[in-house]
Amino acid sequence: MSTDSRLPAQPSAQLQPGQAGEALARLMAKRVNGVTEEYRDCQSAALQRLDALISPHSGTSTTLPVVGALQLAPRTFLPPDEAGCTRLRQLDTSLNMIEAAFPQVSTDIEVCRLTSRMLEEAWRSRALTPSREEQEATNCACPLCRRLPVPPERALSDYSWRQSAGRPLTTKTWPHRRELDSVLTGGWSWTRQMNDFERDLGHRHRFEDDILVFHEYKRVIDTIDTTRLTQHVEDRLAENFSTNSARALVSGLFAAHKRSVDEYWLRQHDSGTVKLPQTNPLSQSSYSLLQMLDCLFWHVSPDTELWQEEHLASLLLCRVIDDMADVRVDALTGEISNFWLADMPAHTKALYAACAIALVKYGCTPEAHSPMWNTWLMTTTIVWMGLTGRHALWFDGITDGLPPAQDCPLCDLQPNPCTGILTHGTTLTITPRPTAPALSARTAELSARCKAQYPQTWSLFDAELHAFEALHGPWHGNTDSTWEILRRTYIAAVEASSAAPSPDRARHIQRDAGAVGSEMFHTLHDRQTGREDTALLAYMFGCAHPHFLWNATGYRPTSLAGDWLDG
Repeated sequence: MSTDSRLPAQPSAQLQPGQAGEALARLMAKRVNGVTEEYRDCQSAALQRLDALISPHSGTSTTLPVVGALQLAPRTFLPPDEAGCTRLRQLDTSLNMIEAAFPQVSTDIEVCRLTSRMLEEAWRSRALTPSREEQEATNCACPLCRRLPVPPERALSDYSWRQSAGRPLTTKTWPHRRELDSVLTGGWSWTRQMNDFERDLGHRHRFEDDILVFHEYKRVIDTIDTTRLTQHVEDRLAENFSTNSARALVSGLFAAHKRSVDEYWLRQHDSGTVKLPQTNPLSQSSYSLLQMLDCLFWHVSPDTELWQEEHLASLLLCRVIDDMADVRVDALTGEISNFWLADMPAHTKALYAACAIALVKYGCTPEAHSPMWNTWLMTTTIVWMGLTGRHALWFDGITDGLPPAQDCPLCDLQPNPCTGILTHGTTLTITPRPTAPALSARTAELSARCKAQYPQTWSLFDAELHAFEALHGPWHGNTDSTWEILRRTYIAAVEASSAAPSPDRARHIQRDAGAVGSEMFHTLHDRQTGREDTALLAYMFGCAHPHFLWNATGYRPTSLAGDWLDG
């Protein structure tokens, strides 16, 4: 019996085997809204301001084109197996219930159907299809591929920090409020507050009608069934309906489905029924499409912005940063949706990583934040990861000596919102970076403290502060708390990189990054200085030389093992 005949008579069920990706690409292309005129004007204003700070004799520029993912045909995968068909039928039962109650989210539901089916197909293709030989980029002459790092060896035991609940935010995001009891909830609430200062959409502290209510889906995955879903719909959502509430159910169901698929194939691998390779069969287009539901509705945004191109680009590149940090543990535990493990050329992966860095830089400019509500996502993501110890930022960032800053393509990567990364494509530009002629008073105080306490690191730190203020303008943050954070994260890592490499020292910095996050994270909620502090920390954690974030892009294959997934 064909797999299609076993599925409900939904539009996605009429596809030929393995064609879910193409249908999802068509649906996404139809729904995406082009960049707003206001956003385009703000981007132009930022670039014009920065161009005025670059010397006309500073050197030549290099451009690197990035093809829009929706322009590329997604890879065709094998159809789901019998167990996959059963999981998809169970998912459809719940989705049909939601759609009957809330037809407003029919598009969201179809995205969930197609994404879940594509996930099933990709896993089966990974298990049964011989791995493709990656288009090796070792001889690629582009400035990014020449700078790809050599990754350290890692094992599953190195990743006990990669858990969503509890530590390291032991003092919680809000010192006097107890409901934020996990780093996931803390990060989401923080991002919403950053967005909500001017345009209060009621999302800042409200938990009852958006996805934060349903983050427990990932904690109690085994108890999710139709009965529980019905109870949620009838007892809670029907009383106080919002579109985000229904989307939360869709997202929660997808999270449950994704984890069940992951664990099914890991059990098959562990039993010897199949042998999973370290790589996965996702192409550039397949990767981008598969990620969208995994993050599209987990980040609350106004309904008018949900399908905006600039919003979707930010979501995708935030996921790229997450995958960069988690590449080794994803390889060990078998999660399929990691871009560095994907079956695409290393050059493409390097372009995506560079796009993420370019967006972090753009997020440090004041022009980036006025046109849309959900514009702090990238900057808060990189800071949150750095201050939870969950990021490989410090853990994998301790290198044997610092790479030269002279003619560094990553230092000279220009800020870019990369809005066309899904649709028409984008172009990265590498040209000598702008620098502020002088530091403002509070930034100069940070520089002076570094010179007094860490004279070997001061020259680099001072240069990065000048580069940051060129992007951001004069900084008006909290000098004391920001210095304490930078001293124990970025500066500590630079100091360690200047000495002999040491895994123990790397682990110490990683753990202390979580500790200082626990101590100081609440300061980033300050209405007067929180955004200023977040912008500077995002720059130092994601963009500043020696680019510890870029050092997270390397991957060294090891054996596939592990029996848990998280995050």
